[in-house]
Amino acid sequence: MFERVVVAVAASPGKKPLFDLDERVDLIERVLAGQGNFVIEPFDGLLVEFAASRGATVIVRGLRSVTDFDYEVQIASFNRKMHPEIETTFVAASSEYSFISSSLVREISSLGGDVSAFVDEPVEQALKAISG
Repeated sequence: MFERVVVAVAASPGKKPLFDLDERVDLIERVLAGQGNFVIEPFDGLLVEFAASRGATVIVRGLRSVTDFDYEVQIASFNRKMHPEIETTFVAASSEYSFISSSLVREISSLGGDVSAFVDEPVEQALKAISG
């Protein structure tokens, strides 16, 4: 679909992610290793500002549900107002992944459950390492 894809990894301090920014960048690099035209970059601030600073013309956002769609359309509208030259494209998750959420995966892992059906191997190993 695109010649080059920048995977923008947000600092997200307000969300209290399980892994710090450097760990998340590393995990994404390991998951996408050898898969072509991906560049993984951390950022802090607004995604649309980051995209504009990289000369991006499209932001690709994933959708799992109608709830995601409502929220993402709001964000896309704000982004368009701030940077009308940047479009937002939505990609619907396949049905086999539409129910997966990071909070549920985190809970299953913390209780010793098998998350291998929900995450790639590097993420599974990282979760096991912190769960003990």
